[in-house]
This record gives sequence, structure tokens and C-alpha cells, in this order.
Amino acid sequence: MAIGDEFAADLCHVARRKIGFNLRNWIIWHYTFGQQTKKMFAKSHTHILYFTKEKEGFTFNPDAVRVASARQTTYNDKRANSKGKLPDDTWFLRPQEAAPHGYFESTWDTWNESRVCGTFKEREGWHGCQMPIGVLNRIIKASSNVGDVVLDPFNGSGTTIVAAALLDRKYVGIDQSAEYVGYAKKRLEHALENGAGGKNGIDVKSVVLDVKRASKVMTKTDAFGRPRVARRSRAAKSA
Repeated sequence: MAIGDEFAADLCHVARRKIGFNLRNWIIWHYTFGQQTKKMFAKSHTHILYFTKEKEGFTFNPDAVRVASARQTTYNDKRANSKGKLPDDTWFLRPQEAAPHGYFESTWDTWNESRVCGTFKEREGWHGCQMPIGVLNRIIKASSNVGDVVLDPFNGSGTTIVAAALLDRKYVGIDQSAEYVGYAKKRLEHALENGAGGKNGIDVKSVVLDVKRASKVMTKTDAFGRPRVARRSRAAKSA
């Protein structure tokens, strides 16, 4: 789960001490744009807490998420695992290092994934805190198998269920907003019609980034109910 600074430690304590979950990783997902502030340092990270119910016997697929290590790509070290290494527990990306398509590359040594900026093709436009599908892809690949059920009790923009569908998992998404549920259903329908499971050579990225999808709707207000300000072109800014 992803959670803000003010609740991360509390949730970790409750989950471990009161519920009995086992903490596997406390991951920091770091990005360096957006969330600017005036009276504190700019917020540029999210906590992702990885719990399991049991200490043993849980699903974790290391080979599904391995990346080439620096030992392989830089140092030509024969001791390196030929399959690559597991990603680090800090995920980092500066916007100037982002690939054009906004996804991490399998050759990168760390887990790189950008926030979904308002200008990204992946952005749905109706949800203020959309998770990038790249993050959910790796979580789902590592912690579930094809045919398993993936649950998101805070479905929001629907990224989890779309990622699950495209990876051939079953899925359940729950949200208190009927409006969000409606948009998420449209997003899921597009994924199911155009690329569920990534079969038949379908490019999953093209499904997620398809600007013609019915779910890509720009609402009149943002997540805080504030009227949206029209973006100015670069030419207009420089005039």
C-alpha cells in the first residue's frame, strides 16, 4: 500500500502489533517534481509498505522482476547472477532521466518510475492521485501468479485492476466514490477489449497510453474541487 508521511509509522505499528502482519519491506518511491510547498521542503516521495499475512508460504516471484545489475552491465563481474538482481527498496526517477514512454527499463539497476504528470498520455484526467501502472505491474508480478485474485480496497483511478487484467490476474476493486467507479469501469473495459493478458503480441503500453480511450476525461475541477486552469502553450508563455 502507498501512504503519506503522517500515517506511515502509525499504520506500520497497527499492522504489525495489532493485526499481526509481517513487514517485508518499507519502500521509498522518490520523484523530484510536483507537490510543491511554501512552508516546508517539497514533498517528493511516497511510502509503499509491503506486508504479508504469514512469515512463510507467501507468493514472491523474484525472477519476474529481476533487473540487470551493475556487476553485469558495468563491471563484467562473473560472480553476478546471470538472471540479474532484485530491485532495490528505493525507487528513484528524476524527470530529466525519464524514458519518453514513462516506463522503467529492464536494464536499469534500480526501480525507476515517474509520477503520472498531468501531461502524460497515461493520465486519466479525472483523478488527482493516479498511480502509474509501472509501479503496480511490478508489485503484481512479484506478489501474485496468473489467475490469482488482486484486491484494491481503495480503487481510485483503477490502476490496480487494469494492471491485474493486463497481467492475466483476477481482480476486485472497491471505492466509495460512484463517480470514480464509473470512470474506472470505462478504463477497465478498454483494457479488456484491447489487451487483457498481453496476449497475441498486443503491446500493453499502447493500451494504457491510448489517448482515444473513453476513460480519458478531463473534469472541470481538480481533486480538491478547484476549477482547472487551462494550460498555456510554450509560445504563449514566451510572448
